[in-house]
Amino acid sequence: MTFKKLTAAAAGTCLALSLVLSPAAMAADSTQASGQAAPDTDLIHEVMQYIEDYNLTGADKDALIRAAIDGMVESLNDPYTQYFSKDESKELQSQLALDYVGIGVQLVYSGNELYIEQIMPGSPAESAGLKRGDTILKINGVKISELESDTLSGKAGTKVTLLIQRGGVSKIYSVKRGEIEYPSVTGKIIGPQIAYIELNGFTEDSDEEFAAVLQKMRASGMKSMVLDLRNNGGGYMDTAYNIASQFIDKGIMMYTADNSGVLTPVTITNGSKIDVPVIILTNEYTASASEALTGALHDNDLATVVGTKSYGKARIQSLMELSDGGLLKLTTERYLTPDKVDFNHIGLTPDIEVKDDAAQIITALRLAGMKSIEAAGDNHILDVNGSAFSGNVGLVKQGGRVYASSRVLTALVNGTLTWDAKNKKVIVASGSGKTFGFSVSSKEALSRNGETFIALNTFTKKFPAVIWSINQAQNRLTITVKP
Repeated sequence: MTFKKLTAAAAGTCLALSLVLSPAAMAADSTQASGQAAPDTDLIHEVMQYIEDYNLTGADKDALIRAAIDGMVESLNDPYTQYFSKDESKELQSQLALDYVGIGVQLVYSGNELYIEQIMPGSPAESAGLKRGDTILKINGVKISELESDTLSGKAGTKVTLLIQRGGVSKIYSVKRGEIEYPSVTGKIIGPQIAYIELNGFTEDSDEEFAAVLQKMRASGMKSMVLDLRNNGGGYMDTAYNIASQFIDKGIMMYTADNSGVLTPVTITNGSKIDVPVIILTNEYTASASEALTGALHDNDLATVVGTKSYGKARIQSLMELSDGGLLKLTTERYLTPDKVDFNHIGLTPDIEVKDDAAQIITALRLAGMKSIEAAGDNHILDVNGSAFSGNVGLVKQGGRVYASSRVLTALVNGTLTWDAKNKKVIVASGSGKTFGFSVSSKEALSRNGETFIALNTFTKKFPAVIWSINQAQNRLTITVKP
C-alpha cells in the first residue's frame, strides 16, 4: 500500500544545488570604481531611513532588511528561491549533508497509525530496543493524532518518551536523542548477484560513497543492479554528474539553459560504462538531482525505470554566499534530459508503472533476474528473500480468512492489476495472459481506503505456484513463488 513517508532526515528539502562564489565583493568594487551610487538601492535606503526616523511605533532595522529581502524573493514567484540568514544557512548545510538530531528511524503514517518502518544501525532507537514494525501510540505523553510538530527531533542528549505497541503489548521507551548521520548510499547483494543500491541524497561526498559501494558490489559478483531513488529529494548537481559518470563513459547527461535561453549540453567524456542491467526505482518524491540522474541513465539506454511518476523539478538553484554569512538559494538554470524532455511540474514517467512500495521492489528484483521470491512480513514491514525493505505485505485477517495486498500478489506473479468498479472485483492478469477475478461480494477480496486485498486461499487456487503460510504467534505472513 502507498502511505505518506516521514523520514527523520530532511533529505526531501535538498533540491539540486550547485555552489557558486558570492558576487557581493565584486558588486561593491564595481560601484566604488564607477564613483556613482546606485539610484535604485538609494531609494530603498531612503525609505528605510524615513521609517526608522519617523515611524510612530519605531522600527527594527534588521527586521526591515529581512522584510525587504523576503519581499524581493517572493516577488519572483519561485518556490525554490529562498534567503537564509546566517543561522538558517547552517541548518540548510546540515540538511544537505543529511545530518540531523533525532533517534534514527524512518516512520510511516497510515490513517491514524504511526509505525517504525526502518531503524538505522547504531542509532539511539536501536540502542533503546525499538524494532521495525513497532507502533508509536504516544510521544512525550501526547497521542499521535494530537501532535502538531516533529517532537522526535530536538537537542542532542535530551530524551523523548515513546509509548510503543508491539504484539498487542504496550510499553514505554525512553530514547536519548543524538547526532545522526543519515547514510547517503547503502548497498547489498540479494539473491542471484543482484546489487540493491539505495541513494538517499546527493551530498558533497555521495559520489565517492557511491563509487565505494559500487566497487564492493562488483567484488561480490554483481550481475544486475536495482538503483533505488525513491524519496530522494536531490542535492548537489555536481555529485549527480559524478555518479552519472560511473554509468556513462561518453555521452550527454542533460541540457541546461540559463536566462539567455540557450541550451548547452552537459557532456561526460571520461566516464565508466556500467556493464550490467540497471533498474531504477522512482516515486512522487524522486526529485531534482535524482530526476537528472534518472533521465541521464534512461535516455542513454542504460536503465529501465520502475515505479510511479517522479516529482517534476527540472530547475537548478545556485547557493550565493552573502556578506552577512547568509545564503541566497537562487534558481539560475533549467535543465532537460538527454532526449530534451522538459519535465518541470510534470515528472518523469516510468517505463513500468507500479504502485505500492513492496510491489515496486518485487517488480524491480524480478526484472533484475530474481526467479524465486519470498515476501514476508505483516501490515507494517517487508522482507524479500531475507532482506529488509520499505513497504509491507498488507496482511489482513478477517472472517477466518487471511488476505494480502493485491498489488504485492500481482507483482509476485508478474501480472497486471485492475479494479472493476462496477462489479467490485479485483482483476489480475497473469504474465501468461490468463485473467482471474476476485469478488468483494464473495469475500474473495476486500476493499479498504482505496486499497484492495485478496484472500490467499482463493488466490493460490488460481496461481498454484504461490505458496503461503502464517506464523500466528508472530503475526508474520510468508508468501513464496517459484518459477
